[in-house]
Amino acid sequence: MRRIEIFDIASRPRLWETAQRGRGSKMSKRKVSKPKKTATSGNRHPEQKVSLKFLADHLGLSPATLSLVMNRSAVADSIPKTTQDQIFAAAEKFNYRPNFMARSLRTQRSFTIGVIVPEVSEGYATLVMSGIEEHLLREGYFYFVASHHHRPDLIDEYPKLLLARSVEGLIAVDTPWHHDLAIPVVTVSGHNEANKVTNIVLDHPRAAGLALDHLFKLGHRRVAFIKGQEFSSDTAARWDGIVQTATRLGLTIDEKLTTQLQGDLPSSDLGYQLTRRLLAKRERFSAMFAFNDISAIGAIRALREKGLRVPEDVSVVGFDDIQSAAFQNPGLTTVRQPLRKMGKIAAETVLRRIARDGAEHPKQITVEPELVVRESTCKVGPANMAGRLPNSSLAD
Repeated sequence: MRRIEIFDIASRPRLWETAQRGRGSKMSKRKVSKPKKTATSGNRHPEQKVSLKFLADHLGLSPATLSLVMNRSAVADSIPKTTQDQIFAAAEKFNYRPNFMARSLRTQRSFTIGVIVPEVSEGYATLVMSGIEEHLLREGYFYFVASHHHRPDLIDEYPKLLLARSVEGLIAVDTPWHHDLAIPVVTVSGHNEANKVTNIVLDHPRAAGLALDHLFKLGHRRVAFIKGQEFSSDTAARWDGIVQTATRLGLTIDEKLTTQLQGDLPSSDLGYQLTRRLLAKRERFSAMFAFNDISAIGAIRALREKGLRVPEDVSVVGFDDIQSAAFQNPGLTTVRQPLRKMGKIAAETVLRRIARDGAEHPKQITVEPELVVRESTCKVGPANMAGRLPNSSLAD
């Protein structure tokens, strides 16, 4: 039996508190009367449900004004910020929550987004999800998350199941996309030209250039590579960038020093096992460029177990800049993908497309990588000039 893994994030008491922060008033300020002391405001039972009318009476405002602010209506921009702050503060004080069902029935909208990811664990997907979540919650949207674990049947089925739950838009993260849906769709690292889809992608040629230029300037000429899994959307684009940069630098890519990740679990053990097998070939190299930080961390352990020092004997470069990269020993040099930013851009884009239904939308939004140099890379030393590794690395 097929099982769908769906999680929904309920609204939070402080959900609306930041919705209008930082926005200026577009109309003359209206004096807001001090909260009225009514019988209900003074004698309310702690567990009594607070109504919109109660909150409006307490603030001396109309229920319509409160509704505009809390529902993030476009007209709310014309309401003074001080008034909006008072409304949010009172809503928090009395633990007031707008009636989501009533709002949906009134507007004939679900205010829900579907998010499809390969899996949820430390690394790529988690950081992208954090950016998506931050923006959707700020804008008052629910979301469902479905993890497909790279199963083709689930990749095909999940969009249909999410549509059946009345999502208004979809965000697919590192997921092949071939559907033609009537709702806005944004992919992160989708690398496709599907109809009505906006792609959020990294500039992979530049990312590869940052890493290899760095190693080349340090004197490395024999570089080992860990490629991504075949099912990963970024694998082909990044490898093309590596080949282009190597050609430009005159750097030879040795097939005997090129390995590829297998398996769908984001585990450091994958990089560890690949590097052990690479060392068993007795091929010499002075640097390694891994597909992601997680595999780079595993590679460093395998190198150390063979008596190699990082970076004195082998320099290692990762990719992504996950949160733990800076806290490795040594700190991992890596190419940073702005993953959280990419998630936020995806959420902003899908909501913008929902609001402007039918309007033209960008086919692709490209974000820039950044090289983060830490302690896992250094200049080629006497022990490994021209990729000549210490003999200890060749011992079984």
